Amino acid sequence: MARRTRYGVAMVLVLIGLLAVSTLAVSGRNAGAGAGPGAPPDPADFDDPLPNEYFPLEPGWAAKLRGTEDGERLVERVVVTDRTKVVQGITTTVIRDVIRHKGVLVEKTEDWYAADDAGTVWYFGEETAEYDENGDVISTKGSWEAGVDGAMAGIIMPSDPRPTDAYRQEFYKGKAEDQGWVVERGISLRVPYGRIDHAVRTFEWSRTEPDVMVGKLFAPGLGIVLEYTLAGGNETLELVRVNEPAT
Repeated sequence: MARRTRYGVAMVLVLIGLLAVSTLAVSGRNAGAGAGPGAPPDPADFDDPLPNEYFPLEPGWAAKLRGTEDGERLVERVVVTDRTKVVQGITTTVIRDVIRHKGVLVEKTEDWYAADDAGTVWYFGEETAEYDENGDVISTKGSWEAGVDGAMAGIIMPSDPRPTDAYRQEFYKGKAEDQGWVVERGISLRVPYGRIDHAVRTFEWSRTEPDVMVGKLFAPGLGIVLEYTLAGGNETLELVRVNEPAT
């Protein structure tokens, strides 16, 4: 089981308040020269992308996470596909994310990410669908694309994540407004995959779900190794397996 810092309710509320007033605040060491609050990423900053060790984008990479939600089984599979999508003049990588609850498909998403020349990974949008027990789509809420209807790209992982780095992950007013904050690094923990070292902890919060806060741990070469709710829910996911690309 992971070594988790115990954050009290008062601390969580303080963190929510800080995230609520934060904007895209990652420094130049993490973002391309064209980055800035409200400004779209500059395609020139993506000419020679640098891999981000905490957020794999190599096609063929895949991960399985397993956990519970309200005591019931939850499984998530994430696959970096070989497909791309051009958004605002930038070629992004398509990542497929599938979630099953008690063995039944509940959500399927295609996310669009790209690393810039500094190694910061940007998030350009998603197509998401929620399913009922019969496999029928019941909602596509949360879908968005940077540059469409006022939506803007955000940062999903800084190139050199350090505590107090705060950043907007996405912005589509009233529909997708996640924000992230790096709170700790150098963490060691154990998950079903095995022992993990040098992990980074982030907190995430959204204006569209103000009572919910999520903690995530990212590890070099593995991406997310642990995800859990700090407030507003009872969900935990841990890394079980990674299939690295063939070399």
